[in-house]
Amino acid sequence: MKKSDLVRWLVLSISLPSRPASTVRVRLWRALKDLGVGSLRDGVSVLPATDSARAAFENLARDVTTESGTAWLLDLPAQADDVEQALTGLFDRAADYADLAQASAQLAGELPKLDEVGARRRLRQLDKALAEVERVDFFPGKSREEMRAAYAALEAEVNRRFSPQEPTTAQRAIAPLALADYRGRAWATRRHLWVDRLASAWLIRRHIDTEAHFLWLDSPADCPPDALGFDFDRAVFTHALDQDGERVTFEVLLASFGLGADLGLSRLAALVHYLDVGGLPVGEAAGLEAVLAGLRAGCPDDDALLAAASPVFDALHLHFSTPDN
Repeated sequence: MKKSDLVRWLVLSISLPSRPASTVRVRLWRALKDLGVGSLRDGVSVLPATDSARAAFENLARDVTTESGTAWLLDLPAQADDVEQALTGLFDRAADYADLAQASAQLAGELPKLDEVGARRRLRQLDKALAEVERVDFFPGKSREEMRAAYAALEAEVNRRFSPQEPTTAQRAIAPLALADYRGRAWATRRHLWVDRLASAWLIRRHIDTEAHFLWLDSPADCPPDALGFDFDRAVFTHALDQDGERVTFEVLLASFGLGADLGLSRLAALVHYLDVGGLPVGEAAGLEAVLAGLRAGCPDDDALLAAASPVFDALHLHFSTPDN
């Protein structure tokens, strides 16, 4: 088979009835926008030829014919160089990355006026928006690299300002541990608790070591040699990268002690992960973040904060343990 015979592009040509329901046209427009199609002309869309693109176009074609319209899905082989360049240019996301770069610069300039909750919420929103552009960036290049670098610098600045000793994520295996070997121990983490450390401390006391004694450190260097450190670099339990991706400390503790089968804990882990490092949004995130921010503002120290937040995590665990919730 010659290179020119290879299917490189998929073209979907659709025509709706002269007076379709407005909801049909809007639904179709939204679906095409979500796919990130290039437009050859009104009613003619193109995507790079992938299995997922073909399946999506086939679904849209069926929807159009169901609404008494017509749809043609065509395979387009590799074209002459100038045509290929023009087709590829339909998917140039430089303007989208430029908008994100502007939003990143705006957030960087506003950091001195924001509290930690507001800054991290804005950072997660930016991360989500960047992921959406990357999802439909079929020909990534310099613009994506520059925006990723800008986001990494902004994230580092947020951590430097609000959590200067935030742990880095290291690639390592997570070994299974026996709960019986971790009873009545001293556990240590950085003071001024926030989501991951606070949830991890709750998890330790409720599900790992009910007799745990906590030490809140001014610096990780202050961790006693006999204490079990968590959520700082070189701690016994901290962020890790393994075959399942990045795990925050709460997730590392779950995996280490074989607690991942608990539905409530695994769903709570997704919530903690999102609030700590971003990723897939969780519906309860904004509510939990607001509650914890209020508790932290009203508690005199970390012992009081853990005591006040524990019933919140108890309630979430119970709620998440019900499959229908």
